[in-house]
Amino acid sequence: MRRTTILRTGLSALLLLGTWATASTLPASAADVPPRSAEAPASSGLLSAMQRDLGLTRGEAVARLAAEKTATAVEHKARNAAGSAYGGSWYDAGSGRLTVAVTRAAHADAVRATGATVRLVRFSARQLDAAKKRIDALSAPAGVGSWHVDPKANKVVVDVVAAHRDDNDVRAFLTRARAAGPVTVRETPSAPRTFAAGTVGGDPYYTGNVRCSIGFSVHGGFVTAGHCGSPSAAVYGWDRSYIGNFQGSSFPGDDYAWVNVGSGWWTVPVVLGWGTVPDRLVRGSAEAPVGASVCRSGSTTHWHCGTVLAKNETVNYSQGAVHQMTKTSVCAEPGDSGGSFISGDQAQGVTSGGWGNCGSGGETWHQPVNEILNRYGLRLHTA
Repeated sequence: MRRTTILRTGLSALLLLGTWATASTLPASAADVPPRSAEAPASSGLLSAMQRDLGLTRGEAVARLAAEKTATAVEHKARNAAGSAYGGSWYDAGSGRLTVAVTRAAHADAVRATGATVRLVRFSARQLDAAKKRIDALSAPAGVGSWHVDPKANKVVVDVVAAHRDDNDVRAFLTRARAAGPVTVRETPSAPRTFAAGTVGGDPYYTGNVRCSIGFSVHGGFVTAGHCGSPSAAVYGWDRSYIGNFQGSSFPGDDYAWVNVGSGWWTVPVVLGWGTVPDRLVRGSAEAPVGASVCRSGSTTHWHCGTVLAKNETVNYSQGAVHQMTKTSVCAEPGDSGGSFISGDQAQGVTSGGWGNCGSGGETWHQPVNEILNRYGLRLHTA
């Protein structure tokens, strides 16, 4: 791709790339935009999306981001203070504070000293994770959507598709799941599905007849969803020029992949908005707690925000189960797969799948970015 071509396309080329985290293929005009001040709470694009999707005023959005940043820092300290009594944690948007569950009252004061609120529970996070692992070993029928540890409920939550709640195979699965540990059952309106799509012109990247969205830049390439392409598959950009190949890909079981970048394309550590100038720089990958706000960008539905609903969830797609996913209230649609989830200026993960759409709402899962980086020995491209 010649530099003159990139410069000539200007902002329209930027919009066609369609990633939060950008990708490898940012035009020179994007890289030349001066970075925002490190003190800025967020870009106008991020704040606007939070106002639209979370029903906040601009001031409330700014305050929430600041409170969530504090909660993320507190979570690490509180987990250490709780030790083996740690039962999980979640952020409460109403109070603006992190709540930490502990199984022994003797640890409460040490956890409170970190700035967290404390709740006494019966089961530790280690016990709940062990129960979930036993459920992971079961064969789940199509009527079971997913399951995860819910620290607030202090149980493993199994989501069952409402129309299949009374199916014999679903009932049998729930009986076995309850034998594995503390379980509660909730209903979901639809079964989860991945968000890849057939080829549509003017979108970020293509492989075969599939269109997906670029995730986050890493040194040497970008990360994305595993169901978007198999190892060695060729990848082409928005203009159909060759970018690189899938260097690693895993799906099901996991849903992550990475693509090398070359042939005139390069990586930049920024998050892009749609219809706006490039958004905030990516500065790290600190994991946001349950309850925190999170936003997503993809090539189909662009920017949308919501909250983190659960972590370490097993999602039962028709192609097979995928483990260690993060569930959010953010909507998505086909073609958004692989796109980036971000909280403030911290990379969170790449879009995998979900149910619903951005007209009527829904839920979406992402594969945590730190897991992808560790799996392939990659380094996130940060400012």
